[in-house]
Amino acid sequence: MEYVYAALLLHKEKKEINETNISNIIKASGVEVNEAQVKALVAALADVNIDDAIKAAPVAVAAAPAAAPAAGGGAKEEKKEPETPSGKSEEEAMQGLSALFG
Repeated sequence: MEYVYAALLLHKEKKEINETNISNIIKASGVEVNEAQVKALVAALADVNIDDAIKAAPVAVAAAPAAAPAAGGGAKEEKKEPETPSGKSEEEAMQGLSALFG
């Protein structure tokens, strides 16, 4: 999980998310760096728009009941997942990312 946090920190600070920067953050935290995980994370994040992924993250459970009455009325609009340049959808890229930690 510390690798994902390092990537999020780099993104927040508008720094490039690459192997060197992630390794430096992990080393600075006092944790031994697993180079395979660093490489896998950088590769998995190459096709992910982090801002969109953060916006699409599940919201708190407490907010769900407030949204439920509004969702029951109208017709559902189907949303197509945008394709990334490599042909993978963002959802597929995120699934690959979750495989690193599960």
